[in-house]
Amino acid sequence: MAKAARAAATIMARRPTHTKNRVLLKIADKIEEEASYIKTENQKDLGRAQKMELTNAMIDRLTITDATITSMADGLRDVARLGDPVGSISRTTLRPNGLEVSRMRIPLGVIGIIYESRPNVTIDAAGLCLKAGNSVILRGGSESLHSNQALTGIISPVLIEAGLPKEAVQVVPIRDRAAVKALLKQEEFIDLIIPRGGEGLIRFVVENSKIPVLKHYKGVCHVYVDEGADLNMAEDICFNAKAQRPGVCNAMETMLVHKSIASKFLPQMAKRFIKAGVEIRGCPETCQIIPEAHKAGEEDWPAEYLDLIIALRVVDNMDQAIAHVTEYGSNHTDAIVTSDYQRARRFVREVDSSVVLVNASTRFNDGGQLGLGAEMGISTSKLHAFGPMGVEELTTTKFIVFGDGQIRK
Repeated sequence: MAKAARAAATIMARRPTHTKNRVLLKIADKIEEEASYIKTENQKDLGRAQKMELTNAMIDRLTITDATITSMADGLRDVARLGDPVGSISRTTLRPNGLEVSRMRIPLGVIGIIYESRPNVTIDAAGLCLKAGNSVILRGGSESLHSNQALTGIISPVLIEAGLPKEAVQVVPIRDRAAVKALLKQEEFIDLIIPRGGEGLIRFVVENSKIPVLKHYKGVCHVYVDEGADLNMAEDICFNAKAQRPGVCNAMETMLVHKSIASKFLPQMAKRFIKAGVEIRGCPETCQIIPEAHKAGEEDWPAEYLDLIIALRVVDNMDQAIAHVTEYGSNHTDAIVTSDYQRARRFVREVDSSVVLVNASTRFNDGGQLGLGAEMGISTSKLHAFGPMGVEELTTTKFIVFGDGQIRK
């Protein structure tokens, strides 16, 4: 599979934009046309997942609904509308000796994606890789094999019809984890591995890969409600960040509240959380204000719950809030709710996360929401990409040099 993907990548790198876009739009149409078939195959996976007693969060990610079908198709159409980075020229300079030096954007080559549940990743990854001129090998979780094979079964005929190699998008058809280890040894053919899933999966990939890995271990996301914040806005943002979809990596796990507004803000916020079934684990000050709160332990501050649980801490000032995020965060997503522009600027400057938001929910750290069409994942490592990875992040640059006979002396 890796050898075939390498050969396919050589062809894909030369395909014009209009061909790639036409393929993406055709796949989008086919997904909608084959919605019943896709959902039938997904039901096979859901039945197996329940027998495996997977968590509610995992089953939620695995489930394909009508909304999922629409989202996958629309995501491909969004990617088709994006500009094609491949072949673009930037940073052109003229050297004193007359050489014209530029950088040209080129595909990375072969991308390996290893992920749990989330069949939508199959489509997002395929769409982005095709647009960026790459080929991709997809190894979804064993629990999602039927769904992933159904989706790639839709993609392959479209590629063939367009005169492109079907090996540009492949799914590993083996459930055994030994297949992952075998994939991670194909450094001769695969250029980058992107794992998406829980911390255990990502650490396994990092420990076993001979190929560069672009990763994020955890999404320990914070919202800091600053003194002078609009409390109605803060309440809506914090509730959305925690409760709209708690089982995803950009959901808020810890809320920090300035002490000057805690007694006014927390009772109403707590009432809304508790009504939604959110368990509150708080610092001593929080527990005094919210009788229903459980006392937080040290293990709660770095926790990624992926559930209706929140850690809540009252802080003395912004210094303490930033220090908390620095100590316990995961460089993923952090937000501030504030009415002070200068304090917002400071938070944005000093918080070292892949996405930092002002007066908006952490749930917006998502490629589609940030205008990338879709995403391959969210990188919290800074080498090559930081944050959501879209089409441009699946390319790199090479130097191109034009001369008129220069030789080096």
